[in-house]
Amino acid sequence: MRAITSRAGVAAAAILLSTGCALSTGHAAPPAATGASAAGTGGDTGTVSTVPAGTAALTPAAARGTVRAASASIASTASTASAAKGPARCRTTGLRARVGRQDPGAGNRYAPLVLTNASGRTCWVYGFVGLVLIDGRGDVLRTRTRRESVTPHRVTLRPGASAHARLHWTVVPTDHETRCPVSARLMIIPPDEVAHLEVPFTASICDDGRIDARPMSPGSGL
Repeated sequence: MRAITSRAGVAAAAILLSTGCALSTGHAAPPAATGASAAGTGGDTGTVSTVPAGTAALTPAAARGTVRAASASIASTASTASAAKGPARCRTTGLRARVGRQDPGAGNRYAPLVLTNASGRTCWVYGFVGLVLIDGRGDVLRTRTRRESVTPHRVTLRPGASAHARLHWTVVPTDHETRCPVSARLMIIPPDEVAHLEVPFTASICDDGRIDARPMSPGSGL
């Protein structure tokens, strides 16, 4: 896996931006509601506070205890809010990619495209990957990624855990094809990402470079 700086990377990026089919669309979560302020300010009006009855009679030790209790309550509330927020989406920089063993069958090929959480935190993936085939000279090959009609589900990945997308293609030339180009590498754009990964991928893909892809699922095998 390596970053792309060659002409293939530039050309592939242009293809993805022009077609829009390789990138899935994400939706930002709504902002959390903001609580009302306990004290108001405005113009020349000073901050007004109310002292509960009996507070002035507290001893210094009792006052310190009250402050510690309030601080503990605030810390507990912040911790609960952080836990409720949950893990973030997996980013390209925190993922490692590979294509698993190809399974043949009557002119068809199947293989898992595996994404592994290489970061130190739990994250999740959801939806479909984007794909671009590259030949042995570093040139971009015609690639048609078709999303199968399978409902996607969020897959949570702990550090070191993997998810996969099943890929399918044909090795039988269509009516207008005399031969099918052979790829050497595969550019992978994780769901909802723009940055990509690149892995070795030797395959003869017919039907104008059509690859059927399923959404990300748990595990690394088909």
